Parts: sequence; C-alpha cells; structure tokens
Amino acid sequence: MGDQSFVSQGTRAHVRGAVTPIAAMAGRLGLTPNALTVIGFLISTGAAVAAGAQAWLAAAALVLIGGSFDMLDGALARVQNRVTRFGAFLDSTLDRWGEGVVYIGIVAGASAAGFVAGAVLAAAAAVSSFQVSYTRAKAESLRLHGEVGIAPRAERLVLLTGGLVLAGLDGGLASGARGRLWLAGALGIIFATASITAVQRTWHVRTQLRKAEQGAQ
Repeated sequence: MGDQSFVSQGTRAHVRGAVTPIAAMAGRLGLTPNALTVIGFLISTGAAVAAGAQAWLAAAALVLIGGSFDMLDGALARVQNRVTRFGAFLDSTLDRWGEGVVYIGIVAGASAAGFVAGAVLAAAAAVSSFQVSYTRAKAESLRLHGEVGIAPRAERLVLLTGGLVLAGLDGGLASGARGRLWLAGALGIIFATASITAVQRTWHVRTQLRKAEQGAQ
C-alpha cells in the first residue's frame, strides 16, 4: 500500500520547491527552524481563539497561515543544514498540539452558536486526526514505514480551511444558516477520511510485520 493521499508526490515536491526561497528569506531575518515551528503553533492558537469567537474567516486564514509554517520550518532546516532529532520532535509535537487546539476552538464556537452537531463533529474529527498521527508515530517507533493513507495533515488542513471559509461566507453558524452545512460537511469528511487513513496505516503495519515474520522463517 503506497501513498494514496489526495495530493500527489509531484505536487508536494513542487510546493516544497516553492517554499524553499521563502524559508531561506526567513533564515536571513535571523529565524531558526524551531522558531518557525513555535510561531506556527502560536498562529494556530490564534485560529482557535478566532473560531471560539465565531470569526470563521479569520480562523480559516490563521489555520492556513499556521499550517504553512509546517512546510517552512522543514525547508529552513534543510537550507541551513540544521535538521536535528529534537527539531523533528518539536515540529511533530507542536503540529499535533496546534491542530488539537484549533478543534477545541471550533467546538467552543459551534457550542456558543447552539450548533451541537458541529461541536460533536469537531470533536470526532480531532480524535480521528490524532489517531492518524499516532499510528504513524507508533509505526516509526517499531522502525516501520507508517506514512500512507488518503488524509494526512496537509489534506485535513485544506478541508478544514475550506469548511471554515464557506461557513464564514454563508451565514456562519446561526440557526438555519447554510454555513452550518458547509462546516459540518468539512468536519464529517475529515472524520471519515482520517478514520480510513488510520485503518490504512494499521493494515500497512500489519503487512510489513507479516512480511518480516515470513522472511525470518
């Protein structure tokens, strides 16, 4: 089972090439890869605050900007030849933390708007997203490949940003507003695709372990 995400490897490589000059510029300004990681987390926290205040368009913009720092910190680390184990650990930790905080903000905003279904879907999307991250981390702790599936973090951020934008443009989460449908749809898709991804990664690990056991016989 290979990488079956919505975004092709060629597109990913093109995006990485595009952000490298921006990362190099950040380095010339005195920023380090770890500093970019922390800044990205703080921006995600701002997105959570905006979502809690039901400022959906601002939340969408901040989610997108915060997510872009996930590419910038890695690109800067490569440009400066400062790829470290702690940097990778910090990046992974704050990425998960930032994603979780954003969902908490959405739960708060949806609850304040009386949109209980939206709050439940946001919580469900958070849980399934964390499971995607956990299955990869556990696979790598077993020295196995775990980065497969249809909805890794980048795809989830795109879906979430789209849902927030459409919710903000189409009435927010007021009773009867179509914005509720847009956000609920995005969160539902994230929940479903992230759950599928976790299953794909679990199956991928099982396949690798079975091959290793057969090879040892």
